[in-house]
Amino acid sequence: MLVRRVLAAFHEWLADDGGKALLVTGSRQVGKSFLTNTFARDNFSRVVAFDLLEQPDARDSFNQATNAADLMLRVSLASDVELVPGQTVVIFDEVQECPAVVSFIKFLVQKYDYRFILSGSLLGTRLRAIPSLPIGYVTELKMYPLDFQEFCQACGVSAEFFDVLQQCLDDLRPVPDFIYDRFIDLWHRYLLVGGMPDAVAHFVETGDMDVVRRIQGNIRQLYAQDIVKYAPDELRLILADIFQLIPAQLSRQNRRFQISDLRDVKRFTQVDQHFLWLEAAGVALPTYNVSAPIFPLLAGVKRNLFKLYSSDVGLLNSAFPKTMLSGILQPNTAINLGGIYENAVAQELHSKGYALRYFSSKKIGELDFLLEDASGQITALEVKSGVSYRTHAALDKALAEPKYTIDRAFVLAETGRGARPNIETQGQVTYLPIFFAALLGS
Repeated sequence: MLVRRVLAAFHEWLADDGGKALLVTGSRQVGKSFLTNTFARDNFSRVVAFDLLEQPDARDSFNQATNAADLMLRVSLASDVELVPGQTVVIFDEVQECPAVVSFIKFLVQKYDYRFILSGSLLGTRLRAIPSLPIGYVTELKMYPLDFQEFCQACGVSAEFFDVLQQCLDDLRPVPDFIYDRFIDLWHRYLLVGGMPDAVAHFVETGDMDVVRRIQGNIRQLYAQDIVKYAPDELRLILADIFQLIPAQLSRQNRRFQISDLRDVKRFTQVDQHFLWLEAAGVALPTYNVSAPIFPLLAGVKRNLFKLYSSDVGLLNSAFPKTMLSGILQPNTAINLGGIYENAVAQELHSKGYALRYFSSKKIGELDFLLEDASGQITALEVKSGVSYRTHAALDKALAEPKYTIDRAFVLAETGRGARPNIETQGQVTYLPIFFAALLGS
């Protein structure tokens, strides 16, 4: 069984006396249904669960409810389990198919001594159409693909090893070689497999990448079908183009998304809603350019200049030929893997709650990521996939610019080549192993 750290948040919700419903969101196939149902069975004596996509009779009945009492009547009639106050959890899975449930959840948690869990995909796009969102009556919990630490634990690595890595980061001392080698190998495998639970489970069980790639391809196909099924009519054709273009865009030296590559599109204003839809659906991770590395970064965001990463690096790689990906496992490969490495780092940062931003200017060059913490400190982050990771002209120029407020600068790479330590600081720049992306913000 895969260990998901988000399970702790489920238990926090259960212990909360506020009685709010739990709203579990996230893109398709990240494990929402499995984790929700497993948690419910482990913590409640009575579980009433509806899959509103697979149970059309229940869905149609609930959508006809006129108020909360009418909805609960319909729930009790549709359930094979007796609802007992104080002992029952009611799960509405794929709730995007049943807006009535979301509309009435405020009254359900106020009137009934049951716990309610709502889960679904595409909620960021579908809930906009609901006139009465239950603000203040739900605890929202967003799920992501497995991050690198969860992937490592699925591969049999003890969580204590991450404590060792964290201590190395805190003290800025090198990681022991045997640990470093193990985690670099796992990082390469994570790039191939990604974090979709089904893909990870099959990889751990069989190690068969052909099976894993079939799973990944099926998920990509499901995402494409969702665009056709759920996106507004006027957005569908271009949304499909954007989704299919993500791998090609990230293969370029300049990974900024080129609007000119879209058919019949001349200006960003023609497609701005398309990118917002993909972000809200959890399919893509836009990373916006900022005018300068100056606090607050939000004030300088240029929403028309951005990179577009995949929500999962494994899904990204499933779009590439298998022969190309063999280079990931071979050190010093001549294949440009920069976009793949950046995607994996973006995925880690996003799962930790960071807003994804970068900086690019003709005078300075490009900084891959700019992170801003709660105290307002700005960290410049460079991601290097090749051997020349100590060459970073743009970062050097940015650090030398007095008006920029960069507090820390990290280079993430496959460090420790030759006689060099795998963690070291030279001037204002600290070099860290690439897998330390999993520790930033933890």
